[in-house]
Amino acid sequence: MSVWTKGIVIALVTVLPLLEGCTRHSKSEHYYLVTVNVDLPYWKTAYEGFQKAAAEYGVTADLRGPNKFDPQGEVQEFRSVVASKPAGILVSVTNSSLLAPEIDAAIAAGIPVITMDSDAPESKRLYFIGTNNLQAGRLGGQRVAAQLNGKGNVVFFTMPGQPNLDERLKGYKDVLSGYPGIKVVEVFDMKGDSGVAMDKAQEYLARKGNDRIDALICLQSSAGKDVGEAVRRAKADGDPGRLLVAMDTDVATLQLIKDGIIDSTISQKPYTMAYVGLKAIDNVHHYPMKTAGGTDYSLDPFSPFPAFVDTGVSLVDKSNLASILERKEAAGGSQ
Repeated sequence: MSVWTKGIVIALVTVLPLLEGCTRHSKSEHYYLVTVNVDLPYWKTAYEGFQKAAAEYGVTADLRGPNKFDPQGEVQEFRSVVASKPAGILVSVTNSSLLAPEIDAAIAAGIPVITMDSDAPESKRLYFIGTNNLQAGRLGGQRVAAQLNGKGNVVFFTMPGQPNLDERLKGYKDVLSGYPGIKVVEVFDMKGDSGVAMDKAQEYLARKGNDRIDALICLQSSAGKDVGEAVRRAKADGDPGRLLVAMDTDVATLQLIKDGIIDSTISQKPYTMAYVGLKAIDNVHHYPMKTAGGTDYSLDPFSPFPAFVDTGVSLVDKSNLASILERKEAAGGSQ
């Protein structure tokens, strides 16, 4: 073999593995983000992150789920996705008791599943990517306690039974329990309908005297703008205003902070969750664990997976609002 030929062989041995690594992906690899109420700005932002990661890898990404709050509808969408035998699924769990068996079935079929935004820890999902929702609630609770000076009547807008919202509520209550002068009057089930939240807010705002509601807290993203509209109308009619703390950073919520209607909001990173999530399930697809689905990774000291990837949480108010709005404008988003 000539020196020249040897050089070609060495080059091929060196380069081919690199080329193989660069071309391991294809459009035939299909990844799904499954959630509920896909029309919400929150999920549109998440899908942007999911698509960005898919574009970088050269794979196919889709968002699936009902366009209203419908946990059973999410289950049906999840089953449909599993039947198509995708490369992997990222799912936000609206109802853990409904979705956990479906997740387990997908894992048993060899389809990697990672939860994001809202978890199902009792399932065999590989791990969770998202907000530390207990921390998010505690952050909000500290804000409420400070703004109320430790005294007042508080109500919550949520959907009981949704894991992430239940954790947020617990975080708030953990903090508020240290303030005897703050009373949690009611935890209102808005049933996934921000219009229902708005109607209930108007009722709360009409209460007087000892029954006066001093703070309204939204644990779900869509409620903030509609509860905020109720507060705006009340102020226009002479109400001195109430403390309103929202969730997430859709443009409508941020505008209400700018207008002085919403005091603050708890910010998550749905774009990041989905961006990191697709890359994570892609990695499992290409480098599958032989024991996936058969091992309790939460107890395994040599687990190949983390238990939880925390994407962060922060409080947004007028002091840092401008930078958030500028970043959204630079990204070209209206969500």
